[in-house]
Amino acid sequence: MAEQHVIIGGGPAATNAIETIRQVDGGKSQITLISDEPAHSRMALPYWLAGQIPREHTMTADDAYFAKLKVEARVGVRAQKIDTKGKSVTLSDGKSVKFDNLLIATGSRPAELPVAGADLPGVGPLWTIENTQCVLDAAKENKKPRVLMIGSGFIGFIMLNAMHKRGWQLTVVEMEKHVLPRMLDDQAAAIAETWLRGQGVDLHCGTTVKRITEKGKARVAELADGTSVETDLVIIATGVKPNVELAVESGIDADQNGISVNNRLQTSAPNVYAAGDVAVGPVLHSTERAVHAIQPTAVDHGRIAGSNMAGRQVDYPGSLSMNILDVCGLQNASFGDWSDTSAEAMTISNPGGYIYRNLLWNGDKLSGAVFVGRANDMGMLTDVGMVKGIMQTGTSFGSWKQFLQENPFDIRRPYVALKVAQKLTGATLLGTPSRTRGFQYQNMKSGPAVKASHAVFMETSKG
Repeated sequence: MAEQHVIIGGGPAATNAIETIRQVDGGKSQITLISDEPAHSRMALPYWLAGQIPREHTMTADDAYFAKLKVEARVGVRAQKIDTKGKSVTLSDGKSVKFDNLLIATGSRPAELPVAGADLPGVGPLWTIENTQCVLDAAKENKKPRVLMIGSGFIGFIMLNAMHKRGWQLTVVEMEKHVLPRMLDDQAAAIAETWLRGQGVDLHCGTTVKRITEKGKARVAELADGTSVETDLVIIATGVKPNVELAVESGIDADQNGISVNNRLQTSAPNVYAAGDVAVGPVLHSTERAVHAIQPTAVDHGRIAGSNMAGRQVDYPGSLSMNILDVCGLQNASFGDWSDTSAEAMTISNPGGYIYRNLLWNGDKLSGAVFVGRANDMGMLTDVGMVKGIMQTGTSFGSWKQFLQENPFDIRRPYVALKVAQKLTGATLLGTPSRTRGFQYQNMKSGPAVKASHAVFMETSKG
């Protein structure tokens, strides 16, 4: 009898696990997908919100693709109970499915706002396909709506940037002393806040929303500092919580932070794996375990879990904490232990030029980094990518650390001299070359848009 794999979830961890299983077994096993939402990328929703892509481009699989991969996709139902001993999953439609291997990729959900008025129409999270559609529908009646965002985390600001591209009137309330408190240090955040205000975004930091009331078709948020904000829409972006209930109720080792997994993404229950935002997994170059709720980690988790479910034993080296964000035209990035105040810091700061970088050191190795800069500065300079590669490879600088102290903008030279690129190109996650995703909306062919200035580097020879 064919081996039965069951995957709960429809995000990048789930779809990458499915594709990896099929790359390993060539279609010999049975795969059942259980997801209450269509398979899609949550990180693509802001592009739809901004009007840059249609809704359909947020999808990461469809019925035809699942059929091609021989996957039984049960979309629109929810997993309600896991029996780890009997190896079965009970579904919301009353049916159940048996498994030999199970992947829990249930992701996370928005944290609730415990204030009066949080349940009013026009107030809620911007998290799902349905949420995004509701906001776009509201904007049809008001081409330039006033939007209040409660919270200023990474995910919230991705949506804020999308709304800024629409030209909407934006206000942010953040309970911490500055925006992006889990991504930027004080100096970086100060530059970001100056930029945001220059873009017309109204900021209220160091305060909270006490209640939300109705005023005709508008909403009024009363703040703890005594001010009030009248708005058309209120977006709740006060953080996320991992969906751990299934695991906890089934006796799998998990708590409010996530499901504990080992280096093969296995949970405490035999043949049960977890991946993505819900998994407390290995951290790169560290003995710690953490949830890194970012798409690159979810993709890697899915590929590692899928490989192991299919019988090819692969250890995960760990994820790197990283966030790269466009804040209304100002680029921001942070990597690793960027907030470690005990680390040796190498800082460049020019607030007037919107330039900031802070490199943190553990001996002669980079342990964390924060970057801020305008789009042209950050895009034309590849320092961010090089620092990320240096940290991923755990490269020791040796005497090049002194060089960088004397030449803080010249990361390229040590990057080349220490052969970081060669290390990166020689590294693989699964021990085999990665493959392009098989799904493309309407079988569209993807490829780079070659501009005249880049043609010499990207065009292939003719004849």
